[in-house]
Amino acid sequence: MAMKEIDLLQGTLDLLILKTVSSEPMHGYRIAAKIQELSDEVLRIEEGSLYPALYRLEQKGVIQSEWGMTDNNRKANFYRLTRKGRTELESETESWERLSRAVRRVLRAIEQGA
Repeated sequence: MAMKEIDLLQGTLDLLILKTVSSEPMHGYRIAAKIQELSDEVLRIEEGSLYPALYRLEQKGVIQSEWGMTDNNRKANFYRLTRKGRTELESETESWERLSRAVRRVLRAIEQGA
């Protein structure tokens, strides 16, 4: 049975990117690969979604990019979290956790016949 594709909301993708680059600078391909790996292959970020999101986050000042060399000796932009980005990450993480709890409560309540 084929797995149904999951569409990520823009804010969710932004949160995943911010969290992924919070530990170390990464280039775009590595960001997408890490999210896919950590999600057990459920979340696949296409280039057509990833790079506009990286551009948007850079314009907001929550990430910065710097040219560097990949492990394969290729030139690439490496993205890192800014101070403003750390604040945004904390706020967005809290919002996501609050939303997740609310959805979980609704699902449980309906299962229990509410």
